[in-house]
Amino acid sequence: RINRIRAGFRINWMNMGDAATGRVLWQKEVWDNFAEYQEAEVSKEILACRQVSRELNFSSDELMNEFRLVQKLLFKGSLLEEWAFTFGFVIPGSTNTWQQTIDAAEESEMLPAELL
Repeated sequence: RINRIRAGFRINWMNMGDAATGRVLWQKEVWDNFAEYQEAEVSKEILACRQVSRELNFSSDELMNEFRLVQKLLFKGSLLEEWAFTFGFVIPGSTNTWQQTIDAAEESEMLPAELL
């Protein structure tokens, strides 16, 4: 079953931007849908956003009961933060756009942009 799910799952596109203005700061439309991990190099501009919007458009040929996305933030190879987002049930044969809004940490808890 897992092989059928993987074979029928496609990320069509993903973007991230400023949730307050709707301005897209990063977008990717070509994905290796068979890779376990996807890397994204996002502009430092995103660090100035109080809320970041992420949209993920995906298609699935198979039913999925607990679809989730795990985002890991690495800095120089070390894990800084990890978030898990749950979409839940995915209808077989569907294309979906999933939007999340991520609130920024307090400024005192963030790495200064100049260190990145």
